[in-house]
Amino acid sequence: MTGNTDMLIRSVRPADLAEIQAIYAHHVLHGTGTFEEVPPSVEEIEERVAHVTGQDWPWLVAEDATGVLGYCYLTRFRPRAAYRFCAENAVYVRQDVRGQGVGKALVARLIEDATAAGFRQMVAVIGDSDNVGSIGVHASLGFQRVGTLRAVGWKFGRWLDTVYMQLALGDGDGTDLA
Repeated sequence: MTGNTDMLIRSVRPADLAEIQAIYAHHVLHGTGTFEEVPPSVEEIEERVAHVTGQDWPWLVAEDATGVLGYCYLTRFRPRAAYRFCAENAVYVRQDVRGQGVGKALVARLIEDATAAGFRQMVAVIGDSDNVGSIGVHASLGFQRVGTLRAVGWKFGRWLDTVYMQLALGDGDGTDLA
């Protein structure tokens, strides 16, 4: 957990969009955790937030006195109805606070919110099998590595894998829904 006892995790607000865009732009331009190659505008981020929150799925931010430290959100894993109980998470942390527990705190809260919302499975689709930070955060919260798609992305002049990790939520597949 982060040593920052003043960190607050809360729902996204319109005032957060520029900081969210800056965090994500850094990851797009310098990282392999996302396969996007052109950072989206603040307006595009606003549309993405509206899509997620319009479905009553959580979009959370971690903040302290320095501003937004990171953010995470849920989407449905796939659009077809049969996937309606399976969520996919995304988490991004500001570069200067990586490795300080912000991502883990965000994902832990997201797990709670997804379980409360009735999701039964959560999938992390992690760009780059060398992304030990994200893989480690998810593993520390109980996610199991369930597969790797080899060389499916091309970024920064090299082939990148995608790692799939999965966590059962609540009763998982232990009970029927009917």
